[in-house]
Amino acid sequence: MSNLPATGRTSRVTVRLIAIQILVFSLLLTLGGRLWYLQIRNGEEFANEAKSNHVQQVIDPATRGSILDARGVPLADNQTRLVVSASRTELLKMKDDGKGVLGRLSKVLGMSEKEIRNKVRLCDAKTPQPCWNGSPYQPIPITDEATTQQALQIRERSEDFPGISAEPTAVRRYAAPGKANTAQVLGYLSPVTDDEIKKAEHTRSPLLRSDQIGRSGLERTYDSDLRGKAGVTRYEVDNLGRVIGQTKSEKGRSGSSVVTSIDARVQALTERELDQAMKTARKEVDRNTGTNYKADSGAAVVMEAKTGRVVAMASNPAYDPNAWVGGIDAKDYANLTGKKSNYPLLNRAIQGQAAPGSIFKVISTAASVNAGYDFNGHYPCTSSYSIGGQVFKNFESESHGAISLGRALEVSCDTVFYKLSHDEWKKDGGDKPKKDAHNWFYKTAHQFGLGKETGVDLPNEVTGRVPDRQWKKQFWNANKTDWCEAAKAWPKKKDFNTKLAREGCLEGMKLHAYDSINYAIGQGDTLVTPIQMATIYSAISNGGTLFNPTVGKAVVSPDGKDIRQIKPSSHGRLPVGKKTLAQMDSALAGVATRGTAAWRFGGWPQDKIPMHAKTGTAEVYGKQTTSWFATYTKDYAILMTIAQGGTGSGASGPAVRNIYNALYGVNEKGDIDPKAALLPKPQDSLPKIASDGTIESQPIKPLAPKPSAEPASEEQ
Repeated sequence: MSNLPATGRTSRVTVRLIAIQILVFSLLLTLGGRLWYLQIRNGEEFANEAKSNHVQQVIDPATRGSILDARGVPLADNQTRLVVSASRTELLKMKDDGKGVLGRLSKVLGMSEKEIRNKVRLCDAKTPQPCWNGSPYQPIPITDEATTQQALQIRERSEDFPGISAEPTAVRRYAAPGKANTAQVLGYLSPVTDDEIKKAEHTRSPLLRSDQIGRSGLERTYDSDLRGKAGVTRYEVDNLGRVIGQTKSEKGRSGSSVVTSIDARVQALTERELDQAMKTARKEVDRNTGTNYKADSGAAVVMEAKTGRVVAMASNPAYDPNAWVGGIDAKDYANLTGKKSNYPLLNRAIQGQAAPGSIFKVISTAASVNAGYDFNGHYPCTSSYSIGGQVFKNFESESHGAISLGRALEVSCDTVFYKLSHDEWKKDGGDKPKKDAHNWFYKTAHQFGLGKETGVDLPNEVTGRVPDRQWKKQFWNANKTDWCEAAKAWPKKKDFNTKLAREGCLEGMKLHAYDSINYAIGQGDTLVTPIQMATIYSAISNGGTLFNPTVGKAVVSPDGKDIRQIKPSSHGRLPVGKKTLAQMDSALAGVATRGTAAWRFGGWPQDKIPMHAKTGTAEVYGKQTTSWFATYTKDYAILMTIAQGGTGSGASGPAVRNIYNALYGVNEKGDIDPKAALLPKPQDSLPKIASDGTIESQPIKPLAPKPSAEPASEEQ
C-alpha cells in the first residue's frame, strides 16, 4: 500500500487524464484533417478515380471498309467466320497458367497444344512467329476457321473453357476476283500494339486494343479511312461486377470504302502474263553461262498515260494475303520472309531496284539534246568504243555507221551514247571537275524524276540511284574505311575483290570515264524502279507531264453520300521541248515497227493504235541479265521487267504484247474486235452507288486459257 497522501494520488490521476484527453483530441484532429483532405480538397479527384475503377467498356469493333477495283469489284472485303479466341489475362489467373484449358481446346479444334500456346504467347525481339503482336489485354484469335460444332462444344461446356470465346466475327477477306491476287498492292492487317495505341492517343484517329491496322499496301496508306471507329459502351458496375447503370458511350461508325483504279481483269491478266513470261524464260539457255535463266523475280505496271493512274501492278513472287487473317502460322511466316522464297512481301514494282539498261537511253537522248547536240546529227555507231586499255562493245558488236539520235534509239546503239557521255565528261573536267560543270547526263536524269520517289500512294517506295559526282563522294565516305582495310592485302593478294577495294580506297570518290560510259546506257551504279520508268514513258506519251502514280481513285463513306475523289497530280515535267519530245516519240514508234521490238509487234494495227517501245537488257555483276520492256500508246504505258530473265524483247516482249491485245481487243491477224476489248480507253467514272450506300460491282469473267508461249530470242 502506497504511503502517498490522497492529494498526491489525485494529482497524478488528473495529469494522466489530461494526457489521454490531449492524445484523443490529437487523433481526432488528425482524422478530421485527413477526412477534409479526402472529401473536400481532393474529393472530386478521388470520386472520379473510384468511379473509373468501376466502369467497364464493351467494344463493338467497326466493320472495315472494302477495297474495290475501278468497276466496283471487291478486292478486299469482310466475311463472317466463327472465331475462337483466348483471353490471356484470364488464362494467367489460373494456377497452371491455362495449360489445362488450352489442352482441352486443342482436342476440340484438332490443333496441337504447342501451336495454340505459340499463338497466345507475346511477341518480342527474341520470339519467333507465330506469336501475338497486339495488346495482351485483347482476346487473342486462335482460329477463324472453327466449325459450328466446335463453337457449340466450347460454348455449351463453358466451365471447361474459361477465358475462351467462340463468336461469329467479321474478318478480312482478300477475294482475288478472276484470280487477280493483287497481294503487294493491297497489303495486309495485323493487331495494333500498345506502343501504337499510346502514339495515337492525341491524334484524329485514336486506336483501341481491338483494332487491326494496315501494315503494307493500300491497307496501310488508307488505314484511317478504311478502319472506321469502334463503338464503345461503358457500364458502371459495383464491387461484385453487377451492372448498376450506363455511363457515357461513343457511337461507332463503319469504315469507308476505297475505290481504286485497278481493273481486276487487267490485273489478273498482267499477273498471269508476268508469271508465264518468267516460266518461259527459265526454259531458255543463257549463252554466257550455258545454264538456263533463273528468272527469279519480276514486276509489271499498266498505267494510264494521261493521268498516272495504275490499272494493274504485278509483282512476282507473289503470296496469298489471306495467310495473315486470323494470325499467321510459323510455316507461312517463314515462306513470306525467307530467302528461299525470295521475299514475296516485297512489291517489286515500287521496291525492286535494278540497272535499267537501254530503256534509260531516252534520258541520255534528252541529255544530249540539252547539251547542244543535234537530234538529227550524224553520230558514229561503231562496233566498239575504247578508252585507255578498256573496250566497250556494242550489242553483239553490231555497227550501223553514222546515224541520228533517233536511229540510235531504234537500233539501241550503245556506242553512240558511250561517246556522247564521254565527251561531256571530258568537257566537265573529267575526274577533276570544273566548278561550273554542267553534268548534263546526270542533271537530266534528276529532272526525269530519278533518284527520288514518284509519290505513288503505296508505302515504302524506294528512290533508286543516280550515280553522279555527289553520290560518288557520299558512297566513298561511307565505305572508305572498309575498302582501305581490305586493300592492305595488296599486292600479296590480287584477286578481283582486293583489286576493287584498292581502287575504291584510292579513287572511289572520283567519277571516272568508264563510270560515265556505263551510265549512258543505264549500266554501272544506276538503279531505277519499274514505277519510275513507267512514269517516264507515260510522260513521253502524254506530252511531258510526270504524274504522281496513284492507285486510290476515291474514298466513299458507308452511306455513299460523302465521296472524296483522288485527283491526278504531277511532280514536274520532262526537261525537253515539244520538238525534241515529238522526235523521241517518232523514234520510239520506230523501235516498235523497224527497231529492236519490231519482231514482237508484227501485225499490230499501227495505223489505228500507234505503238511505241524501248527494249533493255541490263548486265548485273555475278548474275544473269535483267530483261526490261517499256512501251506506250496514247492511252497506256506498260512496263515489264524480269530479273535474270534474259533480253528485253525476248523475255518480256510476248507478255506485254498479250496485255495490249487484250486491252484493245486485237486478234492474231491484227484486227480490232471492240467486243473482245477489256479496256480500250481509260475510264474516269466511278462505279454506281445505290441509295443505301452500296457500291454496285460489275461481273468479272475468268480469263481464257493461256495459249502456249513462243520461245524467247536473243534480241536486245
